[in-house]
Amino acid sequence: MNLRDRLFLILAGIFIASLVSCNLIFQKFFTWTPFDLYTFEISVGILPYPITFLVTDIISELYGKRKADQVVISGLIASVFVSLLVVVANAVPQTAWSPVGDETFSKVFGLNAPAVFASMIAYLSAQFIDIRLFHFWKKLTKGRHLWLRNNGSTIVSQLVDTGAVLLLLCAFGVIGWERFGGLLLNGFLFKVLVALFDTPLFYIAVWYLKPRIGDEISEAATMEKTADKAEASGGTDPGE
Repeated sequence: MNLRDRLFLILAGIFIASLVSCNLIFQKFFTWTPFDLYTFEISVGILPYPITFLVTDIISELYGKRKADQVVISGLIASVFVSLLVVVANAVPQTAWSPVGDETFSKVFGLNAPAVFASMIAYLSAQFIDIRLFHFWKKLTKGRHLWLRNNGSTIVSQLVDTGAVLLLLCAFGVIGWERFGGLLLNGFLFKVLVALFDTPLFYIAVWYLKPRIGDEISEAATMEKTADKAEASGGTDPGE
């Protein structure tokens, strides 16, 4: 396996692990007051979520839109699979000597069906918007201004993600509509702040990795352009 493929597997693994962990740890909440300016009261499930956008931006930059889309779909499949495993594990009765009882397990890992559905819909919408906006800015700036496509795509997609999940949760009655505005502002501001903080990481990753797999990236980009032209003309995608 060459460097390009190994790196892609590592990035995909980080993406999937971050995404799955969001749905497993979301029931604990914490407060954070950066620079004593604003106090966030948010779920710990939001902590790994910005990592998914950083990883898709890195994959988009190094491997192209198609590879980023593949990782997003893989993450969705992994999340659904883990959710099903949790449902089964929650349904299995405990033994008398089990260190963790049914009630505790259900309280920590129990999944709220509307919440999971809302999370999945928001996830798909935000990630696909992020990838397409990233490449829109990349094409518009002719490959310059990494910070613009990194932050421009992430900030918009994070607003879509936060708004979509809250709209669905309110519509299903999981939370009241009176909390919508505050939760939207709280969640979006936190995600934007984290997105700004991860910009140096994006620059470092691209600066370090691109020269090492540059030739292979060029080859992959050429294949992607060929596939796009074939798809536009009604032909068969050579990558499938």
